[in-house]
Amino acid sequence: MIETERLLLRPHTLSDFEDICAMFSDPEVVRYVGGMTLSKEEVWNRLLRYIGHWSVFGYGLFAITEKSSGRFLGDTGFADFHRYLGNEFDPFPEAAWILTSNCHGKGYGFEAASAAHAWFDTTHSPARTVCIIQKENQPSHRLAAKMGYQAFDEATYKGAIMTMYQRLRNLA
Repeated sequence: MIETERLLLRPHTLSDFEDICAMFSDPEVVRYVGGMTLSKEEVWNRLLRYIGHWSVFGYGLFAITEKSSGRFLGDTGFADFHRYLGNEFDPFPEAAWILTSNCHGKGYGFEAASAAHAWFDTTHSPARTVCIIQKENQPSHRLAAKMGYQAFDEATYKGAIMTMYQRLRNLA
């Protein structure tokens, strides 16, 4: 578990299912991640993928909860999503973040993603991490820049134009 000033980050459990269903049924949340709300079956498969990452890779996405209320706020962390976007992207851990719409614009994304990156840097010491962000998703582009990501290419993924980012660490 990771604790920040306002948040707790922990690996997902099956008890997160209804919260993730609610998040992915919000059109505002999914606007830049495929544009379609997810069925309960799709959320179930996503949740199992989240949980499985921890067993296979020793890392994954964290559930983000608010310390003061215990309220579920979203997900952040790292994954291997097998997107098949090429050798400059696929072999590297992919950062991800998604938040419930009621907490957009409050700094939770940066607080959570910063904590997840610090943990990952300490436990796994990656020289390079990557992420993709839909071209129109300006809040995520700003967050990526604050996290030290730099654009290096574009790709079309599931019909949308994505900016590909990388974050390089000097491990010397």
